[in-house]
Amino acid sequence: MTEWKAVCQLADIPAQGARVLKREGKVDIAIFRTADDQLFALHDKCPHKGGPLSQGIVSGRSVACPLHNWHIDLATGQACAPDEGCTGHIALKQEAGTVFLVLD
Repeated sequence: MTEWKAVCQLADIPAQGARVLKREGKVDIAIFRTADDQLFALHDKCPHKGGPLSQGIVSGRSVACPLHNWHIDLATGQACAPDEGCTGHIALKQEAGTVFLVLD
């Protein structure tokens, strides 16, 4: 059975921006909101050099890492070609303005 945990409100995440969920002893999670209010959650660590994806620029359904401009697909966590690599993604849902994640 999947256990969903409420982590924030949709209004807490800026459009075309991110909010970081800090986790003690684990990789932080970046929750992204696109211009059309789609939500995605990824590990806040670029697969290239570990840059904080939450500080990158969201464009469409990808985010550009602030360190070396790698583009990461928000739905999958995969680096966009020609770059290679993947950051972990986390299951997410929104209900009545509340954002829920599946956390381990």
